[in-house]
Amino acid sequence: MTDTIAPPVAAARLVDGTTAPLGGGHLDGPALSRRIGGTAGALRGLGLRAGDRVLVQGDNSVDYVLTLLALMHLDVSLVPLDHRVPAADAAAAARQARARWLVTAADHPAGFPGIPDERVIHYPRLPADAPPAPPAGVDLDRWFHRPDALVLWSSGTTGRPKGIVKPGRAVLDNSLRTIEAMGYRADDVFAPLLPFSHQYGLSVILLWWLARCTLLVTPYQRLDAAVTQAAAHGATAVDAAPSTYHSLLGVVRRRPEVRAGLAGVRVWGVGGAPLPTPLAESFRTTMGRPLLDGYGLTELGNVALATPETPHGCGRPLPGVRLRVRRPDGSAAGPGELGGIEVRSPGLMAGYLQEDGSLTPVDPDAWYPTADLGSVDADGTVRVVGRNQAVHRLGFTLYPESLERRAESCGRPVKVLAVEDQRRGSALHFVVADPAGEAPLVWRRRLAEHLAEYEQPNAVHVVDHFPLTANGKPDTRALRAQLGLEQVEGPGPVPRPGAGR
Repeated sequence: MTDTIAPPVAAARLVDGTTAPLGGGHLDGPALSRRIGGTAGALRGLGLRAGDRVLVQGDNSVDYVLTLLALMHLDVSLVPLDHRVPAADAAAAARQARARWLVTAADHPAGFPGIPDERVIHYPRLPADAPPAPPAGVDLDRWFHRPDALVLWSSGTTGRPKGIVKPGRAVLDNSLRTIEAMGYRADDVFAPLLPFSHQYGLSVILLWWLARCTLLVTPYQRLDAAVTQAAAHGATAVDAAPSTYHSLLGVVRRRPEVRAGLAGVRVWGVGGAPLPTPLAESFRTTMGRPLLDGYGLTELGNVALATPETPHGCGRPLPGVRLRVRRPDGSAAGPGELGGIEVRSPGLMAGYLQEDGSLTPVDPDAWYPTADLGSVDADGTVRVVGRNQAVHRLGFTLYPESLERRAESCGRPVKVLAVEDQRRGSALHFVVADPAGEAPLVWRRRLAEHLAEYEQPNAVHVVDHFPLTANGKPDTRALRAQLGLEQVEGPGPVPRPGAGR
């Protein structure tokens, strides 16, 4: 893939769907270029320079997108961070990443630990009487050659989040391969229902910029308003986590007119967590189109994507990305056989960021062990079960996330939590998300028909819903704490990072 691309400002269009009325404001062509250039000039005037590492915090907004692109234009190293993380965690991330600046949406940005007040700045707001910046092209080429273009954070659902350093070349390469695989085009309207500060949402911004189409910034945390905006603006591509699609189905069932307005969506992308089979079936029945599942990791970017033409499983690997499945003894798994997934991709990270800010590099030519469990069908379709975290019980080797996929045939989302048991090896606690609150004994009976005798639950718990991380993934650690279950100790695979598209 090429590692440069012409600036797409002549066609890229940015629409603000976060405020009424439905028409919203929009920027495109020279106006968009001027706003990005003006923002970059204001940041440069405050002292930001190429090579600086900059922490960026804020919720989705047009200003967030403009600021992000302006910082890329300035060739800085970006550290996006969710605006909802506790202050102590944000400060720890800044120290570990050795960030010199914080650019934030906060109204009174001061007193951030480790960063001097003069380097904590609000998104630049250009005065109304400021002379218009010349419509010079926005150039991201230097940023796409930066060795530390992005520092991203793993989801932290199974352990402490890890800093992941991504070269610009890897980010660009993976984005272009994704555009090719999904067939994105200039007349597309992206309406992501995702936080931009995470891998998945950030990838949508880059796909929009490179595909030269329209990006609608939605109020994704107010789903009724977000889907109304998506329908009003003729969305053709929507991306969200499975938990959001559960809620979206409730919206369109209550409001048939919204479902009609979404008829032009040709890509319903889903990622960030395993897609439950009941949700996939319910969505296809309700909306008349499939959810297109994706498999990706923050370390690698997108790996395999289902497309409108190949909507099954997680689709096939992206062009130029290689994927293989290995048995525990290291031999190649057969078609459809579960095993550990390994990947070779030009989108591979540079390495992990250590506590002292140093980088532990990875071998770009080696197969990357994802610690995920999956299979590849005879036709090349990738199917991902979840974490390759085997537990031993009654003499059997079991995979909790594989059990979850089968258990969800009961009609509700299910999590399987393993707890150490001296006699059995592991005790399995099945947790069913059931807003109706039916009794655990009822669910035990329903689960039983989908499981072998040696897979049956030791205990069944019923909750209204699973706690979620900021990017919509079930938060396993929070769920364990909620139920008072002890975490299984001992060595295990690297925590799964935030999957993206």
